[in-house]
Amino acid sequence: MATVELRFSPLPEHVRTARLVAAAVARRAGVDEAVLDEVRLAVGEACSRAVGLHIGHGLETPVRVALSEDEKTFRIEVGDDAPRAAHGPVHGSSSDGDGTEIDDEGDMGLAVISGLVDDLEVTADGHGGLIRMSWPTTSASVEP
Repeated sequence: MATVELRFSPLPEHVRTARLVAAAVARRAGVDEAVLDEVRLAVGEACSRAVGLHIGHGLETPVRVALSEDEKTFRIEVGDDAPRAAHGPVHGSSSDGDGTEIDDEGDMGLAVISGLVDDLEVTADGHGGLIRMSWPTTSASVEP
């Protein structure tokens, strides 16, 4: 399994680079050309969310992006170091109503991502949050 790892300072201007890298690696992995825009948009939303959480909590640690492939699947993981409480509801759990503006923006980003990605997992723990997304590669759809 080939993996590309990207770490960048939590600055909005770096999100574009992450999108470009994700699209290039997805293309090389064999993701269908028609899906590349979805990959680009989903990565942009996930990275923007991570950058917003870092900025909102005064974190200077890098945002982490891992792009990996196997014979049938292209996966992307976007990780942040924001405290669990900053992530708001995860996996459709209900909110207690005291979310901040950054959480509302993050929730909107998650809604956009869920509309772009069929295989999505969002988790958070004491070390931060992780968004896992995957798409089939063209080799997965060309089975005998």
